[in-house]
Amino acid sequence: MRWMFRIAGALVIAAVIGVVALLMLPHDRIVGIATEQIEARTGRDLSVSGDVSLSFWPVLGVKTGPVTLGNAEWAGTEPMLTASGLSIGVSAVELLTGSVRVTGIVAEDPVLRLQTASGGRANWVFDTVSADATATVSGDTGASQSTDRAIALDLLELRNGTLIYSEADAAPITLFGVDLELKWPDPDGPAALTGTVTPVSAPIGINAEFTHPTALIDGAVSPVALQVKLPSGTMDFNGRANIAGELAGRLNLISKDIDKSTSALGLSSIELPAGWGPAVALTAEVTYTTDGRLSVREMRSELGENRLNGVVDVVLGDVPQVTAKLSAGLLTFPAAAAASSAGASSASSAAPGGAGDGWSRTPIDASALGLVNGSIRLSAEGIQTPDLTVGQVQLRLEVDRSRGVLHLEDVAVFNGRLTGQLVANNRSGLSVGGALTAADIDILQVQRDLLGMERVEGKAAGELEFLGVGQSVDAIMRSLSGKGGLRVGRGVILGLDLDRLMRGDAASGGTTVFDSLGASFTMREGNVFNEDLLLQLSNYRADGNGRIGLGARDIDYTFTPIALRARSGQGISLPIRIKGPWGAPRIWPDLEAAAKANADAQLDEIEEEAKAKLQQKLAEELDVQIEEGQDAEEVLKDRLEDEAKNQLLKLLGRN
Repeated sequence: MRWMFRIAGALVIAAVIGVVALLMLPHDRIVGIATEQIEARTGRDLSVSGDVSLSFWPVLGVKTGPVTLGNAEWAGTEPMLTASGLSIGVSAVELLTGSVRVTGIVAEDPVLRLQTASGGRANWVFDTVSADATATVSGDTGASQSTDRAIALDLLELRNGTLIYSEADAAPITLFGVDLELKWPDPDGPAALTGTVTPVSAPIGINAEFTHPTALIDGAVSPVALQVKLPSGTMDFNGRANIAGELAGRLNLISKDIDKSTSALGLSSIELPAGWGPAVALTAEVTYTTDGRLSVREMRSELGENRLNGVVDVVLGDVPQVTAKLSAGLLTFPAAAAASSAGASSASSAAPGGAGDGWSRTPIDASALGLVNGSIRLSAEGIQTPDLTVGQVQLRLEVDRSRGVLHLEDVAVFNGRLTGQLVANNRSGLSVGGALTAADIDILQVQRDLLGMERVEGKAAGELEFLGVGQSVDAIMRSLSGKGGLRVGRGVILGLDLDRLMRGDAASGGTTVFDSLGASFTMREGNVFNEDLLLQLSNYRADGNGRIGLGARDIDYTFTPIALRARSGQGISLPIRIKGPWGAPRIWPDLEAAAKANADAQLDEIEEEAKAKLQQKLAEELDVQIEEGQDAEEVLKDRLEDEAKNQLLKLLGRN
């Protein structure tokens, strides 16, 4: 029992001593020590106003009135930091021994302004750093410094703060609800920073470790580990950095919804291609320097079901300069068709020029061409959409001052190859153009994938040059100019027998083998003009000429099959006219043209005889009975029109 009374007495004495020491706590001295430490570390003036009072909570120490920390001379008149007050904590143990050790500083309702200027200057890079900032200070006024009474900073905390970040010539970014806590118990040891910020509505967690914070403050490079907790993922960085913002190390980003992550950071929404998200994973070696150069190496990314690897270099500026070399496996766009269909439907109903009224007249926003300059190379094993599969591709995109050129260096498509370039220029109004060359294109696969039909077999080659100008699809299509050509070797027309058709028999079913198909064309003011279509068969040939309106979406074309062995080898032809809108063209045989095409040089003298013979021959071939009083020409014309229309519709897959 005696020992218990002794222990209790000792505790009471210690408590009395502590209370007396606390009541005798030199308030102004503690504030002075903290002020000296901050000014020594930053080289900036720290002013404290208002009364200084004793504080038991949240820290043992003193509490000040409003405080202000000066800014860099070039950063304007606003202070770098203001706060409604500081709570300065001291160590109770050292206090009992007569020492004063500042263990923590808590800033209430701080407003912190971080600024950068041209030339890489930053107001958080302090001009003066005192090597004696961690020196010891005696608890007695006027005493000399002593290593027995060292001052250390165990905690620096910002509560309910506002962070304002400003770059040169850019609008400031303001973050509210900033809570940060810096623990740095040993001036020569590591430091840890934790906290949350709320750029928009969702809080973002921050955890950082600094191996050598003193060197970091002095402007040297130091190891840094940073983790940012996003609403739908995390971002980690492990490497080296300095206080000016330069860094080099490994970056890892994992997000289940990249749009939510970027929105939480207050950034613009990232519009990935359909099927390329929302889950995103990225790992890379990253280097950034204060002159605005970002280097990304060993990049591995997962965007939805797609994998994209490579290297990227970015030079930041008013218009960033991007250089990249990327590789990928099979790139898939599973929802591209649905999105395109929905967009087309919306455009059709929302604006003149939709699907039911020609091309869309909705203005095209091509401002994205001016967002960056640079060169991007892409090598992929293939590109797949619900409607189209492209094999191995080699692409290069060059963008310079709102002009983009997509170089198709080698594209495997429809079992053939496609090369050339596509251009979009928005420097002074929008224009689009290109020059393409195709070889060994499988026509049957083109029909299957793009038209949903199977009518012609063969391998095609061709070339196309085009240019269109305008701020809408309608304007561009109506302005198209250029030229091109098409060549097909031996092939087959499926579901149509031209031999039987020319004899007047039903031509459904069967096939027609042709030896070659060729045509050249020119484009002017949104119209395609062709004069030399030639389809070669063993017993027949078919010529074609006319106009196809790309802008007006109409056609005026004459297709002329010729029976080479008819009329004792002199041949007989039957022109077929196709005229009208794309959706409902009129198709009929041109008997007058047929008579003229098959007459000799004395056409004026024998025209009636030739027409009569032709009508008789056609009546026999078509098995048409002409009754007395009927106009033979009209009867034959109606019969030929019906037959020609039926067979051509079958050829076009509309039966």
